[in-house]
Amino acid sequence: MQYLGMIIGPMLDGTLVTLKMFFVTIILSLPLGLCLALARISRFKWLRGATGVYIWLLRGTPLMLQLLFVYFALPFIPYIGVRLPDFPAALVAFVLNYAAYFAEIFRAGIQSIDRGQYEGAKVLGMNYVQTMRRIILPQVICRVLPPVSNETITLVKDTSLIYVLAMNDLLRTARAIVQRDFTTTPFLVAAGFYLVMTLVLTWFFQRLEKRYGIYDE
Repeated sequence: MQYLGMIIGPMLDGTLVTLKMFFVTIILSLPLGLCLALARISRFKWLRGATGVYIWLLRGTPLMLQLLFVYFALPFIPYIGVRLPDFPAALVAFVLNYAAYFAEIFRAGIQSIDRGQYEGAKVLGMNYVQTMRRIILPQVICRVLPPVSNETITLVKDTSLIYVLAMNDLLRTARAIVQRDFTTTPFLVAAGFYLVMTLVLTWFFQRLEKRYGIYDE
């Protein structure tokens, strides 16, 4: 117990870094994903194509590779190269990656809405923006809660990848203590922290699904 008391402070500091990356990524990637989804179903062919290539590229390559590219390779791109500090570099990679996944979730949700609802809104005199805001998107949010929940829980675990940029997140902190003290206890504590975070998210989304889910009575 005394040893746990010694390591819990640094591991809480690492958890704060993990949570900061998680919350900022969610706040930025969800609206970006929605915008990409709307672009993906746009009537403009070039916009659909460009968005499709972006989503294919970001979903088809490992997130760790994208982290390394943004941090190490981006500065060497001619004319547009810029060197970002570790946290902004990781944030850019996470937001761009998760926005691509959320875009496909939102696209599927939007396309699952019956076409007659668009026609009904048109009869009522609504334009495209009003139709999406008042009729389509509220239904989409209810339909996509389960897959958004899965991606959000995955994000908690994926934040551990930022250790490759030498950021002192929960996993890197645990690893440093293990190497210093020659004990695996910090890994067990880190696992407990991740389990608690995913448990809270699971409970939160279950409550949302019970309240807004389309399949609940």
